[in-house]
Amino acid sequence: MSSAHQVFDEMPKPNPTPVSTPVPTPIPVDLSKYSKRVLLKTIMDRGDGVLWLIDQRVVVGGWVKSSREMRKDPVPGAQPPAGGDAKAVDGGKDVKCVEVFQSRIPFLRSIIKVFSGNVVHTKEKLETVFPKQATPSVSILQINDGSSVISLQVMVDSSIAPPSQLLPTGTCILAEGVLQKPSLQGKHVIELKAEKLLHIGVVDHDTYPLSKRGLPLARLRDCVHFRPRTTTVASVMKIRNGLNQASHTFFQNHGFIHVEVPIITATNTEGFSNVFQVSSSNFSAKDSKKDEPVSTNNTENIDLETVKLAIVEKTKKVEELKRTDSNKEALNVAVQDLHKTNLLAAELEARSKSKLRSKSKSKSKTENVVKDDGFFSNQAFLTTSGSLHLESCASALGHVYAFGPRFQADKSDSKKYVAEKWMVETEIAFSELEEAMNCAEDFLKFVSNWISENCYESLHFLSKRVDRTIPDRLSSLASTVFKKITYTTAVEVLSKVTDKTFETKIEWGVALTEEHESYLVDEFYKKPVIIYDHPKELKPFNVRLNDDGKTVASFDVIIPKVGAVIRGSQKEERLSQLSKRITELELKKDQYEWYLDLRKQGTVKHSGFNVTFDVMVLFATGLNDVRDAVPFPRHQGKIHN
Repeated sequence: MSSAHQVFDEMPKPNPTPVSTPVPTPIPVDLSKYSKRVLLKTIMDRGDGVLWLIDQRVVVGGWVKSSREMRKDPVPGAQPPAGGDAKAVDGGKDVKCVEVFQSRIPFLRSIIKVFSGNVVHTKEKLETVFPKQATPSVSILQINDGSSVISLQVMVDSSIAPPSQLLPTGTCILAEGVLQKPSLQGKHVIELKAEKLLHIGVVDHDTYPLSKRGLPLARLRDCVHFRPRTTTVASVMKIRNGLNQASHTFFQNHGFIHVEVPIITATNTEGFSNVFQVSSSNFSAKDSKKDEPVSTNNTENIDLETVKLAIVEKTKKVEELKRTDSNKEALNVAVQDLHKTNLLAAELEARSKSKLRSKSKSKSKTENVVKDDGFFSNQAFLTTSGSLHLESCASALGHVYAFGPRFQADKSDSKKYVAEKWMVETEIAFSELEEAMNCAEDFLKFVSNWISENCYESLHFLSKRVDRTIPDRLSSLASTVFKKITYTTAVEVLSKVTDKTFETKIEWGVALTEEHESYLVDEFYKKPVIIYDHPKELKPFNVRLNDDGKTVASFDVIIPKVGAVIRGSQKEERLSQLSKRITELELKKDQYEWYLDLRKQGTVKHSGFNVTFDVMVLFATGLNDVRDAVPFPRHQGKIHN
């Protein structure tokens, strides 16, 4: 070491100035504008910044997700007095020493009762001297108000509210208190010490369906009015909301105008789907008796498959009642109900054998519905698609889109089918097939990016609970260039597959099944695929006919995990060709006169696409059944409420 360094090291060093740790300055939390409480996300979603909220007084509300009770140490002076002090109790009367031992030692009390000849007197005296007191405790509640995936820990002393009211899962509380550092070791970084409860919504633990933990999604469908309280379903609903917002943002950013199309229509908009007929009704409670099956004397309009599905549900109900401690009366009613429904199914099955009806796929399904009841001037239906009415707006406004429910009465066991589905529909004036395909690809990439950035907490939760591949799948969809192939090419690729046998034999003219589409996307191309130019028999009547006379200008967007999520086409703008297709399919031409008028008066080339919104939710959440992605699913055999 050099002498200079040695001298420097030997020099006296000044004492370092002590660095004081800055005291966190409380950052005020914003109140919910319309409920005068603090949303939990403003507390829990701050990350490390949550410590700056310590010592703030807030009002929070939510539902109990989980709970436990912690006994407190006995309060000094709360124990019964001993020795000579005992005479101060019970009006100054002397208390025998044996009575003190009885109160302190239960075992001795039992022995004394056996040998004592004055048992009744001793018991009465003990109850007078030492009245029972509830053991002080603290209710430790994890509550959530739906605004955050993370729950807030709330500590409630038993002097404020009895634990029996607070501990059951599902209990709703509105609590006022002070935010503090956790009093117990654990994963929580902050908790609320409640000083006052402004509201308690109690729960009947025996009848509340979410009292049992770990209920599968299929079981939750039986209580759709409660299932949003689960973190999984709540996360799905938030992502659904995110996709909704992202969809509107994309189209608004690209100059599209949002329009509302009718839900009730006189036109079978797709031409080949079963439809729900609309009729007026003055329904009252007296028209239907609760918990009674339909009378077997009036079964003309009852569907056998619906009754069979009802039998399955009623059987489950009976089995569930047998497993639980339900009263015998409820079980007997359920058994009788099942028996009557079985009789009804037998009658319908016998009738169906003598009334077989042939159905032509190409004919409109509106021919078999009953006549209108006079409310409308002609028959009315719930719309299967808003695309025809959207074309009317596109011929004036240019770029338009609609978002809403669409209805199909087709019977299907597919996990991607519900009777009431939600669709995003677009129509672009002066646009041809290629431009519509590009728009559809850009749309999917945009919404995938948007929810990845804006729904991170919900996606992260579902990736842990449902599907670990969610983040990577969304990222891949947003960054990959889609593969575009014709229907003919798709058939050729599938026909050459030798290491796999498809349930439906592939040949030109056959509709591609989910199995076919999955192979193309997941195994062959390993990326999203757009299949275009389908046989005309597979697409609606209004799709533009190609020059070959066999195919039409249509396209399907197939993505991993869920298959077809978008279907689009260039519409037929030529009056002669459109009229010819209506005749070929034997559609009722009078229903489409207004639609043909668009071709007679200032026609324009135009194209568009429809996004099956519910299936898009499946892709983003990793779920397998669309009934779990819809708040209140309607499907064959069941409508909950």
